[in-house]
Amino acid sequence: MAKYMLLLYDDPSGFAALSPEEMQKAIEKYMAWSKRPYVVDSKRLGEDAGRVIRANGGKPVTTDGPYSETKEVLGGYYTIEAANYDEAVQRALEHPHIEHGTIEVRHVYGT
Repeated sequence: MAKYMLLLYDDPSGFAALSPEEMQKAIEKYMAWSKRPYVVDSKRLGEDAGRVIRANGGKPVTTDGPYSETKEVLGGYYTIEAANYDEAVQRALEHPHIEHGTIEVRHVYGT
């Protein structure tokens, strides 16, 4: 069975607007989804901006965060198993994150 990454993007201010009860319900949905039999791994990313390394004149330069011109940030990922892209997308459509943000589905080669 092939592996796919579900990359979860969202506008962090969206979750900040949730009440404590709504946040608890959202967390419970994410935790329940992560226990499905085809989920291989999942992690939430830290809230820091991270680091980006780019070549500049052949030398690596490190800067803080991606600082892209988007309001959505990569907040976490899931690795799932699916027979093909269509099945991976169908599984992603059932993920609770779709209520709050964007899910990018990518095939992981070598699996």
